[in-house]
Amino acid sequence: MKKIAIDVMGGDFGPYPIIEGTILALKENRNFHAIMVGEPEKIEELVPKRYQDRITIVEATDVIAMDDQATEALRRKESSIYKAVDLVRTKEADAVVSAGHSGATMSLATLRIGRLQHVSRPAIATLMPTYKAKKTLVLDVGANVDCKPEHLFEFGVMGEAYAKAIMKIESPKVGLLSNGEEETKGNELTKTAFRMLRKLPTFIGNVEGNNIFDGSVDVVVCDGFTGNILLKTSEGVADAISKLMKNNIKRSPISMAGALMMKKVFRALKKEIDYSEYGGAPLIGIKGCAIISHGKSTPKAIKNAIFQALRYVESDINDVIERRLSEMMGN
Repeated sequence: MKKIAIDVMGGDFGPYPIIEGTILALKENRNFHAIMVGEPEKIEELVPKRYQDRITIVEATDVIAMDDQATEALRRKESSIYKAVDLVRTKEADAVVSAGHSGATMSLATLRIGRLQHVSRPAIATLMPTYKAKKTLVLDVGANVDCKPEHLFEFGVMGEAYAKAIMKIESPKVGLLSNGEEETKGNELTKTAFRMLRKLPTFIGNVEGNNIFDGSVDVVVCDGFTGNILLKTSEGVADAISKLMKNNIKRSPISMAGALMMKKVFRALKKEIDYSEYGGAPLIGIKGCAIISHGKSTPKAIKNAIFQALRYVESDINDVIERRLSEMMGN
């Protein structure tokens, strides 16, 4: 039975949504054991008695706040995220899920759990919606602000492995995010990375921002600075469109009647762009599994983050990454 360590204290709204999300996951899946890390008294009062035999509580007396420096997490060994990550390091847990300080989670997972062989920089990957019945995997979206061409090459290999192992795409199309599809477009980073990624049989060349949402590519590679701006901009556009639609619908009775008729369509659209449907973003390239969730995660988001962690640890993705990088580097 797989064991998932959960940082109960790190989210913006305290332990309740995280514990409730864990309970929802336990209700739907009986094949894992939850290790809740945090203040025992706060956890115990929120856990129904019928689930207590499927939960282990590990005490943590400290919490890394969102405005703390990520580097502080390495010194604060009594914090909930430090202890949760260390459970994976010592093999007492198979994965860690945290809605806390993302920088602290990344730093601790990279330094305490360690990197896979041939991986110089782990990357955060996220799924983006398309108007086709598929998703686009984008990495890196924030772990590495400054990248070298070899890092982007590794991201391409890791993204390809994730698409095969988790998304079940037999031959995923891997693209490099640039300001034009032509090989000559881009800056020095992307031009050099392009030449390196050519060694990957699934590499289709440069792609532009709009290709992320049109379903023409399965994996998009970029540096963490660009990827994080892309992610935040996409979230902002989706939110703005939603508010514009609501404002315009309210302007006339005919629009309101039409909106009622389109209710199912709007519900389906909301589901497609709702981050809680995905739960969180995996940190790919470490010797284990770490899922980084949004600080404002709902119980539904935490449930799906746990399910994402289970899919990750039940796959052979880490073995595939190490083997593929070894092959590509000629070792």
